[in-house]
Amino acid sequence: MASRYGSMKQTEGFGPAGETIMDYSIYDAMKAGFGKVVFIIRKDFAENFKSVFGPKLEGKIEVDYVYQEMDRYVNADDIPAERTKPWGTGHAVLCAAEQVKEPFAVINADDYYGTDAFNKAADFLNDGCNKNTYAIIGYQLDKTLSEHGTVSRGVCEVDSWHNLVSINERTKIYRDGEKVVYEDEKGLHEVSGNSNVSMNFWCFHPDIFSRTQLLFEAFIPANKENLKSEFFIPIIADDFINAEGNQIKVIPTTSQWFGVTYKEDAPGVKANIDQLITDRIYPSSLWSS
Repeated sequence: MASRYGSMKQTEGFGPAGETIMDYSIYDAMKAGFGKVVFIIRKDFAENFKSVFGPKLEGKIEVDYVYQEMDRYVNADDIPAERTKPWGTGHAVLCAAEQVKEPFAVINADDYYGTDAFNKAADFLNDGCNKNTYAIIGYQLDKTLSEHGTVSRGVCEVDSWHNLVSINERTKIYRDGEKVVYEDEKGLHEVSGNSNVSMNFWCFHPDIFSRTQLLFEAFIPANKENLKSEFFIPIIADDFINAEGNQIKVIPTTSQWFGVTYKEDAPGVKANIDQLITDRIYPSSLWSS
């Protein structure tokens, strides 16, 4: 359950036939040529997820389920009894190591990414991805804000070859008049609305799993006493690009991102989907067509 949203937004219906945001992502991925979807979920969500996605995807695309449990790749003695928070997005990716053996994309279940983003990801995975070259789909910051509260975004710093230099995590980002600003312990700062930001749409080679396991094994003893510590994907990305010969391409997309951070975002998501159907981007009933 999402703490700010108040319910399980990953399985909530936003489309006219009850489609979730993830349904549209899977539809776009299939159209772009992806052949498998792996859901990374908590085991106590499994029954709900399978009942929502299993019937509609059967016979259309290969489906697998992976469970991100607290003890995956962690010794029981290293898990504080008081910890309830999952280990983070990097750990979630690691949990899929046994199911994924080919170049792959990683996305969030509650973000709409758009057709252009999946086409560009598929092109990269087919032609550009290798053990030394990964990618991230970059979204324009001012197209990823919420009208109902602040958001956190990873602002991408890139070099002249569009390679990722770093991801600067900015919390409490919002629109202030004509400007986009963020707050931190030092005060209020302006950031360019044209900046590329990460919305957690990554393109990886399966070689990432061995690297990630080593990083996670080092992360646990250093952070286990911090009950809120999380092993995020940008930790993996930073380690990767700091190794000689490696690069992560930042691939800009023209797609309009939208998602549900707050309950008040839901009507806007439904309106956006309705407009995409009106524009004939999607059929009115996604899986019956």
